[in-house]
Amino acid sequence: MNFQPLGSRPDPLLSVRDLTVEFGTKDGQTVHAVSGISFDVAMGETLGLVGESGCGKSTTSRAVMQLPPPTAGSVVFDGRELTSLSSLELRKTRTQLQMIFQDPVSSLNPRRSVEDIIAEPLATWSRGTPKERKAKVYELMEAVGLDGTVVGKRRRREFSGGQCQRISIARALALEPRMLICDEAVSALDVSVQAQILNLLQEMKQRFDLTVIFVAHDLAVVKRVSDRVAVMYLGKICEIAPADLLYAAPRHHYTAALLASIPQPDPTIRPGDVPVLSGEPPSPTDPPTGCRFRTRCPRAEDRCAAEVPELTEHSPGHLVACHFPLESSVAVDVLRRQTDADVLRL
Repeated sequence: MNFQPLGSRPDPLLSVRDLTVEFGTKDGQTVHAVSGISFDVAMGETLGLVGESGCGKSTTSRAVMQLPPPTAGSVVFDGRELTSLSSLELRKTRTQLQMIFQDPVSSLNPRRSVEDIIAEPLATWSRGTPKERKAKVYELMEAVGLDGTVVGKRRRREFSGGQCQRISIARALALEPRMLICDEAVSALDVSVQAQILNLLQEMKQRFDLTVIFVAHDLAVVKRVSDRVAVMYLGKICEIAPADLLYAAPRHHYTAALLASIPQPDPTIRPGDVPVLSGEPPSPTDPPTGCRFRTRCPRAEDRCAAEVPELTEHSPGHLVACHFPLESSVAVDVLRRQTDADVLRL
């Protein structure tokens, strides 16, 4: 795969190559959840990972954390190959690579107070004295917008979903990690609370000099927080580009369809005016040959069934895995209505 010169980033903190994750089913079939994807994440960058439910984006984020270890491939974090580390070395490395989960409520221990939940990583790794740990906990609670003197002794049941996610973020920052992986971190929250948590994540990224992988299915959310965006379909990456470029001029037919499906706050646009994908996504236990999107692609030809498209750089930093990518002018026209709606909102 000719990916290294195209997808490499300056000073990558995380480098993933040919990552593959497969699961066996009770009836003997194999689920091809992630199939040989590669990408880099540069220091201080936010990489958005988007796609339909079941495309493999959450599995990718967990495989980076080795939860569970991938079936094949390489995951290099800060120069260390995670797939070959011992259990102890992997635990030590994970202190610098933290995860925020989709369900903020169930990710917190219902029997412990907020103070104990945030202090647990510090106590586990013997960071500081008990007095220093308590001061650190209160500092983190203040950083995420919680008053420790008021809520420190409370338990999970006394908080809303948004407050629980703030606690989760504080816990993730306790060991001063270099990278955060946010797995659908706002999808379970109300829209107004989503905005608050997104603003908080942006603030924490700047304050603690973080690198972020942001996994989500909401393209509007991803655009707001990401420097680059990788689009996944059925276990494959089909397009990677800087966020502004990808949203203004997508080159992959799947990306264009996803963006065109975003609801527009314009009463003059009828639902029938927006093109939609036909058919259902294929089963990951029996993915199509060649291009996995070909069964739903309006441009598919015989070549698409015979050859797997490789990620190819069509413009600086814009990689597309398609034998017949959209022309820039066509892509811009597909999203013209979206741009007009953005102007109306302003």
